[in-house]
Amino acid sequence: MKSKTWLFAILLSLVFFGNKAFSQGPPITADSPIMLGGGTFLMKTLTEIRFTDHGTFTRIPLMAHYLPTSDIVVSVHFPLVLYNFDNGLMEGENGTTFGDLEIMGKYQFYRKDGKGKTFRMVAKTLQTLPTGKELGIEDMSTGNYESYLSMVAGYETLKYGISSELGYSLSPNGNDDKVKLALGFGLPLLKPTYPVNQLNLYFEYDSEWYTETSGYRLLYAQGIQYAVNDLTLEAAVQIPLVQDVHSFRERNYSIFIGTRYNF
Repeated sequence: MKSKTWLFAILLSLVFFGNKAFSQGPPITADSPIMLGGGTFLMKTLTEIRFTDHGTFTRIPLMAHYLPTSDIVVSVHFPLVLYNFDNGLMEGENGTTFGDLEIMGKYQFYRKDGKGKTFRMVAKTLQTLPTGKELGIEDMSTGNYESYLSMVAGYETLKYGISSELGYSLSPNGNDDKVKLALGFGLPLLKPTYPVNQLNLYFEYDSEWYTETSGYRLLYAQGIQYAVNDLTLEAAVQIPLVQDVHSFRERNYSIFIGTRYNF
């Protein structure tokens, strides 16, 4: 089962590739306020293979993004979830299912450009619909509705990039309400060229405070991204630094494989 999961994730990721990059491309596990031009249509995927003490879970989303203008993004994320429980109350259950559908909107309300640098701010909403099975797999297939609102800010130069996000997730029918704070750093390793030929390193932190259960988790992702012309390939490994949460929310590590293509 695990070998098939890996093969399926890698093959689907390689189908959707490419992105017109800046000095460094967009973050891997975090978000960015940097947007493409109006009228752009973007197809991308970011597969997560999550390893826990309760089993191995894979989310393979097909994400369709459209920019009607240069400061607005609307998108729909169609997730395929593979689950394999090997411990706990659902031990022995495995299969493939459609996960929780996501609808996202972003509006860039502030932008200040300088020579070789830019600072931008974005208001973001992410609505998660309960289309998945009630498997209790966080951010994959919970079967619960969630509403997330946040602010995303980012500063990018030819030498480095910094992005941050602060938001709140509300789950009316569950106990997953939380405050989220993300911080990411991008470091291009090659000099800026045109056509694009860039290798980037990413250092990304994701912290979550569960307001109903008083839990806290801090995740760190180390990523690498290669962009050449219109092609972008990226991968990251995410590990927990702090896990003061219930055992069913604990993670061992996750592997991310992502690609992008914009029209």
